[in-house]
Amino acid sequence: MLQDRPYMRDGYEKRQTSIVTWLLSSIAAVFVVQNVFSRWFPIGIDWTFGLSPLGLREGHVWTLITYGFLHSTSNLLQVIVYLIAIYFFGREVLPILGARRFIAVYATALAAGGAFWLAVHWRHPELLLGASAAVSALIILYACFYPNREITLLLFFVLPVTVKPKYLAYAMVAIDLCGFAFYEILGAVSPFGAAHSAHLGGMAAAWVYYRYLHDSDWSVASGRTDIELPRWLKQRGAARAAKAPPAYSVNIGDRGHLRAEVDRILDKINSHGFGSLSADEKRVLDEARDLISRR
Repeated sequence: MLQDRPYMRDGYEKRQTSIVTWLLSSIAAVFVVQNVFSRWFPIGIDWTFGLSPLGLREGHVWTLITYGFLHSTSNLLQVIVYLIAIYFFGREVLPILGARRFIAVYATALAAGGAFWLAVHWRHPELLLGASAAVSALIILYACFYPNREITLLLFFVLPVTVKPKYLAYAMVAIDLCGFAFYEILGAVSPFGAAHSAHLGGMAAAWVYYRYLHDSDWSVASGRTDIELPRWLKQRGAARAAKAPPAYSVNIGDRGHLRAEVDRILDKINSHGFGSLSADEKRVLDEARDLISRR
């Protein structure tokens, strides 16, 4: 319908709050609640929503997700680093994934990281808090989508370092593999207290999604059973299709129409991800890119 296109409406729809913004707000709000309860109320919120083998044995399956929203109240710097990483890497992969896939991948990375950590620490009464598994997954996804795009990181918040995302991903995997082997398997005392197994679980979930699931169709099937039509009904349907008027297509010969159509497609990518585009919409983007490159 023409009325569905943004440039045929009287006004644009109000832009919705990004899922990244909601995620950042949730982590910050939970951190405040943690500090309030730990200081004034003797309630073990960390052991109720944090991940631990003991809690999972008691049926606290929700902790496979909720632990990623809790952090150590004595480590404000860790929370700030995670929030910065989610903001910068999350807003880059969100337009590619779309809101639904983004939150699904984020939650799956938390669950995978938590499950791997539990498998390693099942016999130890330890507690896992923090969004490190999901943050690691976002960085790996960013490296998969933009392996050669140079980014500048502030090492220790002072020293600027320019690196390609693929090398950052390699370094993260190498560091966590070494930490997992030395600190979690061999039992050495980690100076950082990092849950390397959780990081590796989140990274693995991100890589599996990119390698096997990113290009798949997530639409819900209608559930209808395919029925073979008789030959005479097929012929009648084909005759009707031949007489039917051609489907409406946007005239993109004019630059104004092309610009409007590209704006609509970009809005669709922002809402539902690049995988939701049809072949015609991808062709329009290619034509727009070729037109810009010829200028």
